Amino acid sequence: MDFEFSEEQQLLKDSIEGLLGDKYDFERRKKILESPDGWSREIWKQYAELGILGLPFSEEHGGIEGGPVETMIVMSTIGNALALEPYLPTVVLAGGLIRRFGTDAQKNKYLPQIAEGKITGAFAHTERQSRYDLFDVKTTAKPAGNGFTLDGSKSVVLNGDQADFIIVTARVSGNSRDKDGLGLFIIDAKANGVSRRGYRTIDGLTAAEIQLSGVKVEADAVIGKPGAAYPLIEQIADDGIAALCGEAVGVFSALTEATTDYLRTRKQFGVNIGSFQVLQHRNVEMLIAAEQAKSMTFLATMMVNEKDPVTRRKTMAAAKTQIGRSAQFVGEQAIQLHGGIGMTMELKVGHWFKRATAIDIQFGDADYHLEQFGNMGGFESAA
Repeated sequence: MDFEFSEEQQLLKDSIEGLLGDKYDFERRKKILESPDGWSREIWKQYAELGILGLPFSEEHGGIEGGPVETMIVMSTIGNALALEPYLPTVVLAGGLIRRFGTDAQKNKYLPQIAEGKITGAFAHTERQSRYDLFDVKTTAKPAGNGFTLDGSKSVVLNGDQADFIIVTARVSGNSRDKDGLGLFIIDAKANGVSRRGYRTIDGLTAAEIQLSGVKVEADAVIGKPGAAYPLIEQIADDGIAALCGEAVGVFSALTEATTDYLRTRKQFGVNIGSFQVLQHRNVEMLIAAEQAKSMTFLATMMVNEKDPVTRRKTMAAAKTQIGRSAQFVGEQAIQLHGGIGMTMELKVGHWFKRATAIDIQFGDADYHLEQFGNMGGFESAA
């Protein structure tokens, strides 16, 4: 199988690497991180100028109709540079839900504005009690007139404090852990009844706790059929997992490269510590773990549009399991091989490790996905 990028894909890779290579040296990133927004709106506009924000959208909606491979390329570069802009919550998750399942009117309203960098979005699905179970939703959507009234709360909503619109999961019917009865609703982030408390996550990104109290949603702001949204939620979660795998590959590549360079230059007992065989072995084991993650990322990328949800979910669970394991191993080895300085935030290695840790947790950690993979029977060939 040919894993080489096409000429267009390589051009995309070179373009975004050029942008982030210029804008995201360590000192500039620290300044962006310390800014009130926590990310750069100037760089966000440059994403738009390169066509990256409209990447997966159709031409009529300001995009270039890129596929999962193109998304993987962008996310890998974002991970390598540790970029802070809300690409995942806006383009992949919120934008992806509208692109995949929205009405023509919803696509015409939101997608061109996302592509032009005029608005950002968020996907609010996690609740305090839900952990990693996508179906565990207590937020309610009660019929009211021509639409619905939303009540409930959402936790750890990436970009939730700054998004212009938020796509919310809410229960139309059933018990709190039923897969049936869920709906997807687009709300204005500044609508009456919406309150947001923003904060920084462990990796420096922005998130929010969101409270919904009597929030009115018209019928034209519903995505799909109310009560039958669970398959849509699963699909967008799989989109998110594939994208996170791509980002993780970029993080692991940066960690292994930085560690290898350090071993070549750091001297102890009058010689470069990279000459010690035991450290060489550790370095090679890091590279192997990173390559294993890369292979599973390619598989997840190829399978993200698989129509059979069971096959697709198995693949995503397997990929996320490997990503989580590699994140722990590569990150811990990078910190240890850098010695004392690896424990400080004065070195970028620590920041990459934090992001790798957060990626493991998003949409379910390695232990969770390993259990899910086993419950679904694993890959038939493994039997």
